[in-house]
Amino acid sequence: MSTPYRQALAELEQVFDRLDDAAVDAAVAAIAGAGRIALHGVGREGLQVRGLAMRLFHLGLKASVVGDMTTPPIGAGDLLVVSAGPGGFATIQALIDIARAAGAAVLVVTAQAGGEAARHADHVLVVPAQTMADDRADDGGGTSMLPMGSLYEGALFVLFEIMIVKLRARIGVSPEAMRANHTNLE
Repeated sequence: MSTPYRQALAELEQVFDRLDDAAVDAAVAAIAGAGRIALHGVGREGLQVRGLAMRLFHLGLKASVVGDMTTPPIGAGDLLVVSAGPGGFATIQALIDIARAAGAAVLVVTAQAGGEAARHADHVLVVPAQTMADDRADDGGGTSMLPMGSLYEGALFVLFEIMIVKLRARIGVSPEAMRANHTNLE
């Protein structure tokens, strides 16, 4: 008999069985090659994006979260990383337009390859997971046992941690060096 935990893990496993690892590697390469990395996501996606920004900082990269007071300007050679699980948000599109006008590249992480945000990106990383936009049981959606897009958000956590592992190897940062960048003000 399956417990709810096993069912949720099985759903995550199905997401990663369908994930294009070449696209993950391309996203890792884009991040590794960027001068500065600005990151943004809305809602619970934004929480996962903030976690990615923290890990990029631990790697010693110039990463910041859009909206923080210490976020520097973005320009040529830089990368804007945004999560738009359901395909697009007005705020995400506005940031993409600003970044592109400044000469920065854009990496969109999304569940919708044909979504508005992906159509305006330089790099797209599709996470094939149910989002809040397609979880309504009344239209045949709602196949995940997790509520309101949590499958996508949970997949982002695992994906971003694996991307950090790949980045760490690619740029030659040791676990000890990462730990040395962790705050001591806790």
